[in-house]
Amino acid sequence: MNAQQAATQMNQYGRDAVPFLFVIDFLAQKPLVFKLANIDASQIRYAIGSQPTNTAAPDTPFWLKKYPIAFETYQSAFDEVMRNLKAGNSFLTNLTAQTPIETNLGLEEIFERSRAKYKLWLRDELVCFSPETFVQIVGNRIASFPMKGTIDASLPNAERVIAADTKEAAEHATIVDLIRNDLSIVAQKVWVARYRYAEEVQTNERRLLQISSEIAGTLHPNWQQNLGDLLFTMLPAGSICGAPKPKTVEIIQQTEGYQRGYYTGIFGVFDGQNLDSGVMIRYIENQNGQLVFKSGGGITARSTAAAEYQEMIDKVYLPFCAHDQPTALHRNDPRLRAQVRGSVLA
Repeated sequence: MNAQQAATQMNQYGRDAVPFLFVIDFLAQKPLVFKLANIDASQIRYAIGSQPTNTAAPDTPFWLKKYPIAFETYQSAFDEVMRNLKAGNSFLTNLTAQTPIETNLGLEEIFERSRAKYKLWLRDELVCFSPETFVQIVGNRIASFPMKGTIDASLPNAERVIAADTKEAAEHATIVDLIRNDLSIVAQKVWVARYRYAEEVQTNERRLLQISSEIAGTLHPNWQQNLGDLLFTMLPAGSICGAPKPKTVEIIQQTEGYQRGYYTGIFGVFDGQNLDSGVMIRYIENQNGQLVFKSGGGITARSTAAAEYQEMIDKVYLPFCAHDQPTALHRNDPRLRAQVRGSVLA
């Protein structure tokens, strides 16, 4: 299925109020669309909400080992991105890399134990446990929640420190402006509902604060009839490529040296009336038996290679702690009024 076929199918399901799951890769070359009625949990599973899928054996010991690329390798890619930034070809570029990992858990086990807003498991292929919303549509209101800025929550005055960081502030402002422009293509009215608020994420190593904003808009009536066109118009997600989009995607493809695949794509569920979707970050892929964690961050003219390299490594984690204790992140999150759980046919 190509992008046009996927959009056409999604438009039809939207018109007919048919619930479906969609998974769209970064370059929209291999989109997947499945009716929720066609369920095979042995092939594809998803969860949208705040709680773990299975609480069995929460105290089972686990371990995770990271083997990040050499700093010199990262530095070379960083320098190329910086050259394009200084030349004015991009204002912000999301640079990512692959980190081979080892763990005693399988992909499905990671899916089961993860605590994340958006979880996806494709048998023998990948697992994603993303904290980042792409778009949510309830009624005629569409909202996007780009996430830019991460800091160790245990640092003194962590929220105040990241709020005062000029590099992080500039990066976040650029993405908010980009998402606002993207929403304006499909929505009649667009506004920033919340700007640079902090959310806490628990990892197997530490607690992190991540900075998000909420950009909202009002859709035309009967938006469900053109649901596929609406989503594809906004892709790829601005928070994981940069600005301006076309040139920045070109820079990414020339610089990263690998194919992102479904990493930094999107997936979500249309329940027949409303839609919820996440950006596919925090992502592990099975490459011929070798597990690879793909991660990265936004590069601006104020970035330093050492700091960005460390952020790329810090984002390689499992979203649960040794005893799988609940985190505070999801308890009163207004964006999760409707939670969807299930699995779908491959």
